[in-house]
Amino acid sequence: MYRYDALDAEMLADRTAEFAIQVKRRLAGEITEEQFKPLRLMNGLYLQLHAYMLRIAIPYGTLNGAKLRRLAHVARTYDKGYGHFSTRQNIQMHWIKLRDAPAILESLAEVGLHAIQTSGNCIRNITADPYAGANAEEVDDPRVWVEALRQWSTFHPEFSFLPRKFKIAVGASPNDRTAARIYDIGLKLRRARDGALGFEVMVGGGLGRTPYLGPTIREFLPTEHLVSYLSAILRVYNRHGRRDNIWKARIKILVASLGAEEFARQVEAEWSAMVADGSAAGIDVPHAEIDRIRAAFVETRFTDRPARSEAFEAARAADPAFARFARHNVVAHKVPGYAIVNISLKAPGEVPGDCSSDQMEAIAGLAERYSFDETRVHYEQNLILPHVALDDVPAVFAGLKAIGLSTPNIGLASDIIACPGLDYCTLANARAIPIAQAIAAKFADPAVAEKVGELRIKISGCINACGHHHVGHIGILGVDKKGEEFYQLTLGGSGLEDARLGDVLGPAVAGPKVAQAVDALVDTYMRERTEGERFVDTYRRVGLPPFKAAVYAEAH
Repeated sequence: MYRYDALDAEMLADRTAEFAIQVKRRLAGEITEEQFKPLRLMNGLYLQLHAYMLRIAIPYGTLNGAKLRRLAHVARTYDKGYGHFSTRQNIQMHWIKLRDAPAILESLAEVGLHAIQTSGNCIRNITADPYAGANAEEVDDPRVWVEALRQWSTFHPEFSFLPRKFKIAVGASPNDRTAARIYDIGLKLRRARDGALGFEVMVGGGLGRTPYLGPTIREFLPTEHLVSYLSAILRVYNRHGRRDNIWKARIKILVASLGAEEFARQVEAEWSAMVADGSAAGIDVPHAEIDRIRAAFVETRFTDRPARSEAFEAARAADPAFARFARHNVVAHKVPGYAIVNISLKAPGEVPGDCSSDQMEAIAGLAERYSFDETRVHYEQNLILPHVALDDVPAVFAGLKAIGLSTPNIGLASDIIACPGLDYCTLANARAIPIAQAIAAKFADPAVAEKVGELRIKISGCINACGHHHVGHIGILGVDKKGEEFYQLTLGGSGLEDARLGDVLGPAVAGPKVAQAVDALVDTYMRERTEGERFVDTYRRVGLPPFKAAVYAEAH
């Protein structure tokens, strides 16, 4: 696992001390909220409905026990005893007092955590495949490249004041676990026929008021040119991006207005000029530095184990609950005799993505004992123990069961993505959490959820789409109608390798009827599906009419 060096430690200490002075000045009334706002946002501190919210970065979604325990400490000491894992490999603390913010950042910096660039018009925390380094299908470890990009982008003077916020995701597998096409830049590692390693480069994705899937502007970019090519993209964006209209400021609007071909042409021209004048070579990361970073991610502690575990098979045969957990939450590892264990933060009745301090500490203990001291954060608001011996999976299951985190629902109907919504957020029009809880209750019986199969439900409390509703198999968007909460439904979306924006079903549904509407959609799917079809497959085959008829017949 990569560990920050002395330069990083010094940088975090300096930033923390600087922000402490800014907070002191704000509390003393020496600067106004308007003057303070850009300073706090660059340190991940938002002012929400009831309190300040601190968004803490988890680069490439990786935590060791010390970091997870420190998050638990912060949540217990300065918040209400829990944190909320977001859809971008961050954790949010929603009940922060301004006077405590410097002490929190200082405490986080001691273990290499921070909130730098989790807000503001800059390059935000860069996300990676949460199975990185553990799954056999990846062509390279994407964390290596994310760490290189983190070092390049942090406090970058040219790209710290972009027209709008900027998000990058990096994956390396045919199965997309990053939702790459909904990012400003999505990068997918691949190998050319001659074995050379490079990136497919997608630019201009994003959800919100005007959703787009990012088109591919370069099929293959050799890895050694990654930083200079991304610099060219950002320079074109900096040059043409709108700064006069917040709704038209994202790079997706620029790519859509120019057209993907013309945008790609301008990027190639900018990059070619950089190569010609020698500046590209000065920007790109030296091979020696990539090798140094890569060495930090190499796992050397795997032991030779049989591919089949007697203990695992015995537990699966003896305990139906464990067998169901193994089916849905346990994934094959690249090393025989090991497994990737997914931890659902979506137990029925709970808030999607929330994790208590006690649970964080217990997970840290499980990771230290059974997963080489490593926990990952998934953008679907779940956690992962990436390297668990098959022999140890029953013990991990028992440990998770003891803290209420053994729900066997990964990818099923109750594994719902939901933003904090109107319970916390000043931007929201409607609540998302109670809607998620009401829907999850319909599928609380594991046998029912299993019968329905893969169904990805995503809920946003406003058009900003933090819950990724546009790319849900069933997407749910909260809207305000004269002070009442209604919800618009979309169907057939996906943020994965079959990426597609969902289709609007029809008029928005009143809040109390949303779970009922989802019931009608699922009933229609169960009636129309053929052998082996998921909800999204059936919808894409039969189209909107039968689903629309079922929901609005039910509503009336």
